[in-house]
Formats: sequence, structure tokens, C-alpha cells
Amino acid sequence: MKQELVGVEATLPEDFASGIGPVLAGRVWSPEAAGPCVVAVRGEQLFDITHLAPTMRDLAERADAADLVRNGETRGAFTLADVLANTPETSRDPSRPWLLAPIDLQAIKAAGVTFPRSMIERVIEEQAQGAPEKADAIRQQVRDHLGGDLNSLVPGSPEALALKETLIAQDAWSQYLEVGIGVDAEIFTKAQPMSAVGHGMMAGLHPRSTWNNPEPEVVLVIAGDGRIVGATLGNDVNLRDFEGRSALLLSKAKDNNASAAVGPFVRFFDADFTLDTVRGLDVELKVTGSDGFEMSGRSSMSQIARDPANLAGQLFSKSHQYPDGAVLYLGTMFAPTEDRGTPGMGFTHKSGDIVTISTPSLGALTNEMTLADQAPPWTFGAAALMRNLAGRGLL
Repeated sequence: MKQELVGVEATLPEDFASGIGPVLAGRVWSPEAAGPCVVAVRGEQLFDITHLAPTMRDLAERADAADLVRNGETRGAFTLADVLANTPETSRDPSRPWLLAPIDLQAIKAAGVTFPRSMIERVIEEQAQGAPEKADAIRQQVRDHLGGDLNSLVPGSPEALALKETLIAQDAWSQYLEVGIGVDAEIFTKAQPMSAVGHGMMAGLHPRSTWNNPEPEVVLVIAGDGRIVGATLGNDVNLRDFEGRSALLLSKAKDNNASAAVGPFVRFFDADFTLDTVRGLDVELKVTGSDGFEMSGRSSMSQIARDPANLAGQLFSKSHQYPDGAVLYLGTMFAPTEDRGTPGMGFTHKSGDIVTISTPSLGALTNEMTLADQAPPWTFGAAALMRNLAGRGLL
């Protein structure tokens, strides 16, 4: 991966050098500690605050998280540029620190079919039964059935339920329409705690997938009591062929080694960055292949069908708790349809693709795509973290 893609200016939010700057925190692997450190981003330095918040889960639980990140006592520091330069696995020196995903013990959840455009594409996947060559013809049939402007349709509203009855009568109903315009959102487990990969690292595709795509998304960071405390970026890597063959293959389509990318840092809410800011974000996507292929796209959070607070409320409730908090991918409107190679086959990844997801307020998340069985295996889990922190006298 080119170093400029994971450099300081390419990584941080646009306002990191203005005024008091954004409240950013993350995680760095410290070879000296043989484990992760929670760090506060101050200027171009990463200050170790692990003694104040041993995990990112602990930091997210604190009511004074923003103040701690800005002003808390630190013990040592890492140079941001050096850490970023040493993060890509293909050039990493294991004796030097590198960046990690900015989450740890939180549940990793995702909301699906939250944008009308992606809802239509999920219906197409279902109808095509995972065969990309059938997609174009089905796409037109689905649009003819649905008609109208779905962007203004509120899920669960009387208008949405009336459309549901019409489509059922036309024998055109789909399980994706159920979660797209019905009362209940689709919220599923994307990956296991501690398994996410971060900015500059490899992201994984199932080796048997032949039709897949990136999903650029905003990711909410939610404390154990349901408070939304910040946000970051995510790539909810999607296997269109697996999920298209059967919705029961969702776990295989979504939860693979290195398939949950999150980063670069968590931006905690303060006076300058709030949930309303998240509601107005535009998320950019760029894919660059080693074969010269390039693709770009944009998702506007203003077009989401379900408000982020509603989605968080459907995740956290009296019927389900997350004492270690959660992160929640909010879904995407981006579903690439342009051909990459064979006409009619649409887009699919190739190993070596560089995927960059960015928005000015959160910076950029860049990953190199590889096969899940060729990405570095996940070996450091929750038990290893607890043993490491105990050995360092931090528990």
C-alpha cells in the first residue's frame, strides 16, 4: 500500500489542526507492552491513556470521555506518522508500534437495508439467487414493481405498510422489503468483539465469493447504557453471491476473517461534533485496483430511511442489553452496478484493491483487499487482552 494513503493528512479529519481540534481516540499495538494501548490523538502525537481507560470500552463508558481525551494525564506517546507508516502488514516492522482498530470489547453490530437504493439491490440479489449476470434484467423489473420515490417513504408508516400490502398482492414481496420499509430494522452481528481490522490493514473476502463489494458506512459508538457517544467509519464488506443465494447465509456473507474494517479513530461527541453532524455526513468511496480499475461513489446520511437514533434504539432495549457497549454500522446506499470486465457481470473485488472510505469530519479508512484465508489470522482475543492488561497492572 502506498504510504501517502496512510499518511497523517490522508488519515485525520480536515479540522484536526483548527482551533481545539476534534476529540479523537484509538488503539496502538505496543511491542514493549506486548499488547494494545488506548491513545488520545493530540496534534500529530498519540498519547497513551491506558492507565485511565484500559480499553476503548472503558473510555466510551465514561461521561467525561471527551475531557479525558483532550486533557487527561498521559504516560508516554507515539508519533502518529511513524505508527501509520508501520501499520500495513506488507511492510510492518513487528518491533515498532502500529495502529489497530479503535474498538475492542464492544459488540460489533450492523444495520442492513437502511437506504432505499441498497434495499433495491438486496431484492435484486435475492431474485438473482447470487448470479450477477441476471442482475440487470431483474433490476428493471424490481423498479417497475416498486415505482415512486422511495426516499420519502418512512419505514413502518401507514404509507409504507400500504405499499407492503400492494406488493404482497402483486406477489412481489421480499424479506428485504420487510426490513427496508417495515416496522423492524435489520440489525445483525457483523463480527465478534476484538476481531475488527483498522486503517491501513488488510480486509478480507471469503475465498469462494465471486460477486462482492465494499459498503462504506458511518459507525456509531454506543455505551453500555445506550448513549451514543461518538462515531467512526466502517467497511461492511459484503458478499452479494452468498447472501443472494440465501438470507440464511448472512453470517457467512458478513463474518469472515478481517471482514469488519473500522477506523481510523473514534471521534467523540462534543460541541462541534454531535449526532446531528452524523445525520448530515456525506461518505465518499474510492476503489483503485492493481489492474488500473477505478471506481468512486458517495453515500449521503441525509438519505437514510431510519434515523441513527432509531437504529440505536432498536439495538439497545429492555429486551436486549450490551454491558460492554456496541458499535453499529448504519448501512449504505452504495451498491455498485457498473461492470468490471465481463459485460453484465457488474462489479466485484479483486485481491489488491485499495478501498478508501472518507468524510471530512472523521478522516479516512483505507484497506487493501485480500482473501480472508490469506489475511493475517485473528489471534488476540478478549482473554488475551485481559491477561495482558492484568500483567501490566491495569486491571
